[in-house]
Amino acid sequence: MTLVLLALGSVLIFEGLVYALAPSFLEQMLEMLRRIPEAVLRQLCALAVVAGLILVWLAFQLGF
Repeated sequence: MTLVLLALGSVLIFEGLVYALAPSFLEQMLEMLRRIPEAVLRQLCALAVVAGLILVWLAFQLGF
């Protein structure tokens, strides 16, 4: 449960910083994402999920 709270808190901090420090940059990034074809976007997101799972696995292997 602690790990879930740590992960959720980290995501909220990161997202909040992006919106607080560079809202116009975030709008530009969202516009660029709208232009990417759906199939490519699905592949990129799937790759991000796999990379995240590998990072979590690696953290546990290193003794987190």
